[in-house]
Amino acid sequence: MLEELIEQVERGLVPHIRIESVDPLNPIVVRQVPPPWVLLGAGNYAAVVRHPDFEEWVVKVYAPGRPGIEEEAEVYRRLGSHPAYSECLHVGDRYLVLKRLRGFTFYNCLLRGIHIPKQAIRDIDSALDYARERGLHPHDVHGKNVMLDHGRGKVVDVSDFLKEDPCTMWDDVKTAYNRFYFPVFHKLPIPEHLLNMIRKSYRWLGKSSRFRTGSGKDT
Repeated sequence: MLEELIEQVERGLVPHIRIESVDPLNPIVVRQVPPPWVLLGAGNYAAVVRHPDFEEWVVKVYAPGRPGIEEEAEVYRRLGSHPAYSECLHVGDRYLVLKRLRGFTFYNCLLRGIHIPKQAIRDIDSALDYARERGLHPHDVHGKNVMLDHGRGKVVDVSDFLKEDPCTMWDDVKTAYNRFYFPVFHKLPIPEHLLNMIRKSYRWLGKSSRFRTGSGKDT
């Protein structure tokens, strides 16, 4: 089955998918996905797609000019098999074949009013500790890169886990969870325009140390 998927990727996907790196500081832009492939999402480096005949796997295709595929493959090699992470099954010239994770990102949970339990926060804490034990440095862990699956937390994107510079995004997520989400919003959908305003304000403030006071370790 994996060999069949790789053939589909090499012949039907990679030559025909159109993804562009318009601005290195912003996510890539997906112009075209050939049928029957379905776009699941796009990030800073790549687009993630699936084929309806291979529901257990996804393919992450890197945009031309965006680096990082070798680094991401190395991250998955170090992580091995863990319930909170995907697994890399094949590395191509500009794509990875990954085990598919199912569920809703925390961001989508906020939009839909899906309750995020404290167990999911603990699961992600544990998964990030596991990554550190394997010489990795969890980076860029935020609401669109973590997922809720039947009450359990998963980490969706590990592409920056070889970066060694400090990253406090997950501590900031936990702070917001404990200060605002759990007391007020845990059963209420939050409008997308409000989430985007919060996200942009957070980036503009440069991850204010005042906001991070009390990083939410009581989860």
